[in-house]
Amino acid sequence: MTYKDFIADPARSCAVVAHRGAWHGAPENSLAAIEKAIALGCDIVELDVRKSADGELFLMHDDTLERMAGIDRVAESLAMAELQSIALRDGDGGETRAPTDQRIPTLRQALEVIRGRIFADLDLKDRGLFAEVAACARAVAASNDIDLKTKVHTSADVAWVRAQNIDGVPFMGMAQFTAEGTKDTLAVLAELSPFMCEIRFDSLETIARNREAFAKAGMALWVNTLDQPGSGEWTDRAALADPDSIWGRLIDAGISVIQTDQPAALKSYLKVRSA
Repeated sequence: MTYKDFIADPARSCAVVAHRGAWHGAPENSLAAIEKAIALGCDIVELDVRKSADGELFLMHDDTLERMAGIDRVAESLAMAELQSIALRDGDGGETRAPTDQRIPTLRQALEVIRGRIFADLDLKDRGLFAEVAACARAVAASNDIDLKTKVHTSADVAWVRAQNIDGVPFMGMAQFTAEGTKDTLAVLAELSPFMCEIRFDSLETIARNREAFAKAGMALWVNTLDQPGSGEWTDRAALADPDSIWGRLIDAGISVIQTDQPAALKSYLKVRSA
């Protein structure tokens, strides 16, 4: 099944996205974190993509290597061979995390792991890499297993996306929905017909009220419940304390894809909810 077919399946349950891989017990953005996400039965793994000094695409969230390796260097200033000689710290890094046997993977290595086993949301730290990432995915026959995404707010954003050579790679929009602006936002997104949209919103009622419009657009809704400022009240911390009030309410409003740093807990909640 392709990524787009999976997302469009009306019979599926809420999809679980492992943020930077399932990093509890493996370094984030590592091959081990991807394998853990697969073992947990996650549907999608979110990965961060950068480009090395010698032109290789690789996985790393931060600009520097400080948090994940204790090295005060800009990651993209190093060649790929240098990057792969560095031991990644466990979990989400930091001074208290021990070094592991995991190294910084190339995007190609990651795609070879995910192909046919799990889908991947690729968060490009420079969206100018769209065409290169799409070409890499096509080269390893993984173009049906990934998405590329960027913010779509204006006609200029639409024109930018159309100018990229991402044929065959699913495109996900990123947008903010408000009570007053939902109709206009959907009109802009309709020019690209994204199969899914990573959303923020002023009120959950805005999303629930417009369920029919989202369905007509053929666009699944993705929400992050990460413990980050942009998540507002919709955090993993709150969901662990009361999953019905966070994950449950989102699903009831029409959200069908949730990105989390607690994929095991979300999987368990969905199992109980469907029982």
